[in-house]
Amino acid sequence: MDERDGLTERFEAQRGQLRAVAYRMLGSLDDADDAVQDAWLRLGRVDADGVENLGGWLRTVVTRICLDVLRSRRSRREDLAEQQVLDQAFRAQESLPEDEALLTESVSRALLVVLDTLDPVERVAFVLHDMFAVPFKEIAPIVGRTPVTTKKLASRARHKLRGTPAVPAAELARHRQVVSAFLTAARAGDLTAILAVLAPDVVRRADPAAVPPGGVAEVRGARAVAEGTAALAHRSRSAELALVDGAVGVIVAPRGRLACVLAFVIVDGRIAEYDVIADPARLRRLDLAVLD
Repeated sequence: MDERDGLTERFEAQRGQLRAVAYRMLGSLDDADDAVQDAWLRLGRVDADGVENLGGWLRTVVTRICLDVLRSRRSRREDLAEQQVLDQAFRAQESLPEDEALLTESVSRALLVVLDTLDPVERVAFVLHDMFAVPFKEIAPIVGRTPVTTKKLASRARHKLRGTPAVPAAELARHRQVVSAFLTAARAGDLTAILAVLAPDVVRRADPAAVPPGGVAEVRGARAVAEGTAALAHRSRSAELALVDGAVGVIVAPRGRLACVLAFVIVDGRIAEYDVIADPARLRRLDLAVLD
């Protein structure tokens, strides 16, 4: 085996973890693969024999690349209004190769969405420390902070991820049961189960971007809302519970990219109304957090 083959083998032994780190940093499989490939190219420009801890060196390089990408994104926020229709995103999710599907399922979509709201250095500190147990003293040089400040960055990220419920814990738990039952029924396309959690005079309002061709923005009555929900069962596969402005809601995020949010009003144990929010400006104003 020549020197190049040996280096390739050593790199491939690290690829899985590097890809996992980059995916959690960037929330995109394509971007994660690009970051890992960039790290491989950079490795080829240094004396690898002089690298004492190749895994740590590669993780640092990948993290720096991801940090640059995150900062670039922050400076040129993508306009969700320019995305193609949502159905294309759902089809893309369903067509993922098995190994990529396993990776995307290893991290909740809600977590990826909320991670995307963090400052780049907060995200790096949280992902490396809380997900990969990297000591703060090793993270600090990457983000250009002291270990103490880096620890504060991770703590701040943790707080944002948890969010602040707007209702007492008992009420939050009851609402979670209702929304969870709704989501389970929606995924199954179970009309009877959907009707069971809807108030008779329920109202569903949707932003134009979330309305399928031929659909209407506002639907009233349990039967009409339930039938529309059952017809869109495929969209529910990319949905998860989340905390939305302090209340139990649902985020829809194919491949970890936020497409829309469902915000509910629950009265007497049933859904009285809910909004399907897909307008970019409205999405940016939402306070999203992970629901434990």
